[in-house]
Amino acid sequence: MPHRHTPPVPACATPRRHAEAASPARRLGLRAAVAALATATAALAPLQGAQAQQDAAAAYPAKPITIVVGYPPGGSTDLTARTLATELSTRLGVPVVIENIGGAGGAIGAQKVASSAPDGYTLLVGASNEIAINRLVTKKVKYDVKDFTALALIGSQPLVLVASTGAGVKSAADFVQRVRSQPGKASYGSSGVGTALHLAGEMVKEQGQLFMTHIPYRGVAPLANDLLGNNIEYGVFVLSSGLPHIRSGKLVALGTTEARRSAVAPEIPALAELPQFKNVDIGVWFALMGPAGLPRPVAERLRRATREALQSPDFRRKMEASGSTVAPPTVDPDAFLASEVAKYRKIVEFARIEE
Repeated sequence: MPHRHTPPVPACATPRRHAEAASPARRLGLRAAVAALATATAALAPLQGAQAQQDAAAAYPAKPITIVVGYPPGGSTDLTARTLATELSTRLGVPVVIENIGGAGGAIGAQKVASSAPDGYTLLVGASNEIAINRLVTKKVKYDVKDFTALALIGSQPLVLVASTGAGVKSAADFVQRVRSQPGKASYGSSGVGTALHLAGEMVKEQGQLFMTHIPYRGVAPLANDLLGNNIEYGVFVLSSGLPHIRSGKLVALGTTEARRSAVAPEIPALAELPQFKNVDIGVWFALMGPAGLPRPVAERLRRATREALQSPDFRRKMEASGSTVAPPTVDPDAFLASEVAKYRKIVEFARIEE
């Protein structure tokens, strides 16, 4: 019987079977490697993002900055913002432009800044109303002080309690005596419910233990008309607005509402000079704010530039000409805001103010 020749086994047959047998393990290893790479990439992403933020902060500012004002052009907040913008532009080396977004007592503009990216390119120059008061008196306002980064207190304007010429009083002491002799009959006006002027009137009532009716007006102009026409006895104004009527003799200044006399009109006594009003200290202030979460290098750059602006003779001259007192550059804005909010809350609760 002839010998049957067995064909030789190809040399590669056995290794292929080994490779095929090992391929699931090899695939598992590949998947593990891919997963590890993905994990490493994901871990690096926040670091890369943080580095990008640091680079952007280090290069700040690299483009124009917008300062939002929550009122139309021409008012005291707008004037303060424009005066500051000129100084900041010089110090930061980029244009600083003003965007006026009026409405809701400054709240619409403030809300835009609170909701903006925390990169230092959208800021707010706001007054006490939209920054600290509105949230306390109306549920319509959705932002809070904590939604901002406080950068600097810029300045303030005192308020002034005035009487019409027909009220028959010449001083704060006369005013107290007259109101107490006719409890509940006297009334005072302000520029609206929940404004700083309204809160000042309620603080005077509380401190002096006076019974008066508050009459809210839609702004200062109609209030001035009624006072000049002797249709209402008393009112609260921003000093710079009331001063022309006071100096012309058409209204009687009873006292300013800050702790000390104003350098703008030192001839007008501070209400706090009377024992009944020794704790009366309220005005309208202006502050530079950014959105919450502003990177520290950006915030410090803005604070430094603003401190320099506050010490500029030209800036001080323009602010004082508008009736404002420039804030000391050493004021801690966070501590100041906390103190002011606490003060406003006490007045709002006492007077049960709600809009």
